[in-house]
Formats: sequence, structure tokens, C-alpha cells
Amino acid sequence: MDIHQIMKYLPHRYPFLLVDRVIEMTLGERITAIKNVTINEPFFVGHFPHSPVMPGVLIIEAMAQTAAILSFKSRGAIPDENTILYFAGIDNARFKRPVLPGDTLTFEAKLEREMRGIWKYSAIARVGDEIAAQADLMCAIKQIA
Repeated sequence: MDIHQIMKYLPHRYPFLLVDRVIEMTLGERITAIKNVTINEPFFVGHFPHSPVMPGVLIIEAMAQTAAILSFKSRGAIPDENTILYFAGIDNARFKRPVLPGDTLTFEAKLEREMRGIWKYSAIARVGDEIAAQADLMCAIKQIA
């Protein structure tokens, strides 16, 4: 999936859209996506000016966005302006290596369980062969008014 297709499945837009491309997906099972991290990212201005590092919470958010794409694609539904996937939980989050300008993050999310609109994933973010972050994510699909 290219960025135009991704934008059909995620409500996020610049500067909060954190997935550039989906490179592999097995519906109902797993997804692999990437983000090219550049020095032009708005968060590098303040995190940290002397030594830019991508904030860990944004790496987790990018993993959740990747999982959300899999959730909607697996349901066979394009979300509308009244449908959103919210975080319901983050467990076992670990940060193993800093993510720096010039890195390409590869996100892998594996669906562990889905029940009544609650989706549980195990997710990993890598730079090359090195794990940058990992977490267990729980998301809920909600209708908003």
C-alpha cells in the first residue's frame, strides 16, 4: 500500500501520520510497514536539538497505526469520519535502541486476538536487524458522533 491508500484507512495527517508504506500484509494475521525518519520531522526541533532522537511514544503510535490498518483491512471496511480505532492498552513496552534521523523503521504487528471490536497485537519496530521498540497493544474500534 502506498501513502494514498494508507490515508484511506487512517484518519491521521501530517504531522501525525507515521506510516509511509505497507510492504506486506496477511489479512487477519500480520502486517509489515515502514517509516522513513528524516531530520525534517517536527519533533526533532525539541527532542533533542543537540542530539535528535525520535520520541518513544511516537514509535509506539506508529506501531498502533500499522495495527489499525490491519484491523480495518481485515474487516473489509474503509473507516468513515464516524469510525476510529482508539488505544485501549499498552503492555510490555520496551525501548532497545534510539531511532535517529536517516533511520528506516520497519513495523511488524501480529494479531493475537480479536473479540467484539477489541483487537490485541504484539508489535515490534526495527531499524535494520535491531529491535528499536516492542509492545503489546490493545485497540478498540468505536463509532463517534
